[in-house]
Amino acid sequence: MKIALDTMGGDHAPKVTVKGAIQALEEKKDFIIILVGKKELIEYELEKYKYDKTRIEIKDAREVIEMADDPVIAVKAKKDSSMNISLELVQNGEANATVSAGNTGALIAASQLKLKRIKGVLRPCIATMFPSKKGHMVILDVGAVSDSRPEFLSQYAILGSKYAEIALEIKEPKVGLLNIGSEEGKGNELTRKSYELLSEQENICFKGNVEPHLMLNGEYDVIVTDGYTGNILLKATEGTAKFIMGFLKEEIFKSFLAKIGGFILKPIFNKMRKTMDSSEYGGAIFLGLNQISVKAHGGSDENGIMNAILAATKFVEANLVEKIKIEIGKDLIKNNDDKEEMIDL
Repeated sequence: MKIALDTMGGDHAPKVTVKGAIQALEEKKDFIIILVGKKELIEYELEKYKYDKTRIEIKDAREVIEMADDPVIAVKAKKDSSMNISLELVQNGEANATVSAGNTGALIAASQLKLKRIKGVLRPCIATMFPSKKGHMVILDVGAVSDSRPEFLSQYAILGSKYAEIALEIKEPKVGLLNIGSEEGKGNELTRKSYELLSEQENICFKGNVEPHLMLNGEYDVIVTDGYTGNILLKATEGTAKFIMGFLKEEIFKSFLAKIGGFILKPIFNKMRKTMDSSEYGGAIFLGLNQISVKAHGGSDENGIMNAILAATKFVEANLVEKIKIEIGKDLIKNNDDKEEMIDL
């Protein structure tokens, strides 16, 4: 198994991406990482570590898609970018999956262009793991499609349910539609129509609307929303988690008694920090594509890159894409063949 890593993607590349790759190799055996990017910069970073040289390959790519670049223009213009080359390695069968912490919009566009959608999928979506009271749950879409439609959300529920069954080993995952109220008629036109379509789905376990303050209570395994709302939700929760941990740290150091209490509660705080840390959840996968593309957080540290790489290996080992095709292909083709739209880049 080979994982192609876009070493030039992210706020701290290539220092953090290369270090994360080395840590991933130490954490898990029996796979190879292809480091894609400017060869001289990759080699400079690799000199800092001891590693099994048989498990790392370097693929030179001379261009970089920057965070500020226009996604579609950059994908078309920078054909020799580390992101494009990483995806082409998967497209050509030279790698089994790709991981990038780079420009999200560009990765969405390039992934769809090169890896293609599963037949019957209206729009691929970004699915990510979230902590909940009973462990983990899946939230989608968190940024692939900002202007969504009810039929997209209805299909996301199918994709998310199959993902939860395979990745989280949950039988009949419970699906909730993110909304401003729990009543059936709540929300805007998108959520009301989506509710109707989700209620008609026979191959998912739809439990109705879920308000944001209740979504982490463990009653839901899959939360469906549009990409605009999902991305705001993702960033808001990450910011809230950082605020809470920072606030506690500041208050603990304000008095001697608080320091004693903090020392006693340190194991609990550490567990809380790890639970709320987005880097622990291994990036987000684009569901609905024929091959595996994983998006790591742009601000990822080496731990986040490592976990994104390890998540990609798990998706490959689980044969995730083929299982999704087998489980939902007939329903998707039957219901959506006539609705498919091509994405022009």
